[in-house]
Amino acid sequence: MPRQIPYSVQAPSAVIMVRPHHFTMNAETAIDNLFQSCAAPNDDLALAAHAEITEAADTLRRHGVNVHLFDSTGTDTPDAVFPNNWFSTHAGGHVAIYPMKAVSRRRERRADVIDMLKSQYRVQEIIDYSGLEPDGLFLEGTGAMVLDHIDRVAYAVRSDRTDPIALERFSTQFSFEPMMFDARDGNGVAIYHTNVLMCIATDFALIGLDMITDAARRREVVARLERSGRHVIALTSQQILEFAGNALELQGNDGRILALSTTALASLDQDQRDTIAESAKPVALDIPTIERAGGSVRCTLAGIHLTPR
Repeated sequence: MPRQIPYSVQAPSAVIMVRPHHFTMNAETAIDNLFQSCAAPNDDLALAAHAEITEAADTLRRHGVNVHLFDSTGTDTPDAVFPNNWFSTHAGGHVAIYPMKAVSRRRERRADVIDMLKSQYRVQEIIDYSGLEPDGLFLEGTGAMVLDHIDRVAYAVRSDRTDPIALERFSTQFSFEPMMFDARDGNGVAIYHTNVLMCIATDFALIGLDMITDAARRREVVARLERSGRHVIALTSQQILEFAGNALELQGNDGRILALSTTALASLDQDQRDTIAESAKPVALDIPTIERAGGSVRCTLAGIHLTPR
């Protein structure tokens, strides 16, 4: 049974999700997202994606997570189902808005989401980094960064979507230590987003260590995670491809849960599952259609680290 710990700054108890009504693959982002499988737009795909997000939200609610579900009805934001890339929230009432590489993804930013946060949570400050876009400096939120809210480290894989200058600005403003490294898949292609490579929970971290190209830097990342008291669960390259690293720890009614996809959970071996279960209950969400767009459960969840009003 998971240990019943009432609160962890790492695990939010509320999330924002976006349910798509015209889901399709984004040809603009497919260039550097090799997790994406191309498919022509069709009604069956859209209906399946809508149903998957609806059921995922219901499942999280049954486990005690407060889900704020927004609908995306337009046809010009194919990746709107992944809201964690354009904004993030932080303890103390801070919200960050991020510069996005793809023009289509910049259209995902929504005033109604920010207005909801202001009305239902204590928001003191909104810091908008989107002005960096004309300079080609991108930092795609908690896709580009995996944040250790306890030890205050921002882990980030260097890519076209994660610029070191933008990372430094965020880290200085939000009091994180930036820890950037290079990571590539088996074909030598850079990992496009850090959150497909690793997940940091309260007591453990899932990470595709073999994909970190520099051995010395790999040891530094492991040492830093272990120094924070976490058990490091090494994922294979195949498990990364099956989205085992794309998970998010949340606070439910009966303790912490680890939200991940059915694909991801099926890829884990028994020892890995047992280690996770020591501190968080795995909760599998079935989103195979969404995963065809190159992201999984963590990408669909924007955690709320704000105090409710």
